[in-house]
Amino acid sequence: MESLRLIEDWPVDTAAAVLVRGADGAVLGTAGPQRHRFQLASVTKPLSAYAALVAVEEGVFELDDPAGPEGSTVRHLLAHTSGLGFDEARVMAAPGTRRLYSNAGFDALADALAAAAGIPFEKYAAEAVFAPLGMADTAIDPGHRTPAGAGGVSTAADLARFAAELQAPRLLHPSTVAAATREVAFPGLSGVLPGFGHQKPNDWGLGFEIRDGKAPHWTGATSAPTTFGHFGQSGTFLWVDPVAGVACAALTDRAFGPWAAEVWPAFTDAVLAGLRG
Repeated sequence: MESLRLIEDWPVDTAAAVLVRGADGAVLGTAGPQRHRFQLASVTKPLSAYAALVAVEEGVFELDDPAGPEGSTVRHLLAHTSGLGFDEARVMAAPGTRRLYSNAGFDALADALAAAAGIPFEKYAAEAVFAPLGMADTAIDPGHRTPAGAGGVSTAADLARFAAELQAPRLLHPSTVAAATREVAFPGLSGVLPGFGHQKPNDWGLGFEIRDGKAPHWTGATSAPTTFGHFGQSGTFLWVDPVAGVACAALTDRAFGPWAAEVWPAFTDAVLAGLRG
């Protein structure tokens, strides 16, 4: 797809993109090196969330089991409402009262899953998600300062497999994925969307940001309000637009900054326009 080649004009050394159709998981287009491994930064969070949801369906733990600070649950941690601060295990608010985007919350989620499953979180994610989907080049680095929140590495080819799974689930029941990606968890809460300022409301599902009417935003002006996904500070993103019936991932080797806030929305709008012909 010609619009994907816009990444060739981005101010980065290396970039890759892939577009995946929801109906059958077909790859509609690619650009850049599909097997190049990139640091995912916070695009790790949807992968970690998916592992946690598999654990819920397997009975390892439940969404409303206690996890994290006092009064918090697995659900709170997934929805960034546990009250933990951004990058440290310090309680900033009572659970369920504020949307505080938190790497520390995903560390707590990983600890809770590991304790319940009896194996390290990164191993559980590999066995429960990456291996079944054929994501051979994807891993979570346990030595990262926040492994479950930002310690993933992957490729465009592997994220295409994950994008197909999000649109036509095989590892999870479709109702579980719908609840995580289309239903706002703890609705009405405002908060800061990193890099894009305060959003009111700042809607999230379980591990996935829901676009709704946020402005400014890292997706396009023509993206459906039901679009969900995540972006990472390593210059990466993954979105799924249920109305357009496609998902798109883009990976780069340049940290997020004003350059990304400028080119990402235009790129997404070009991709969606290309689909409409």
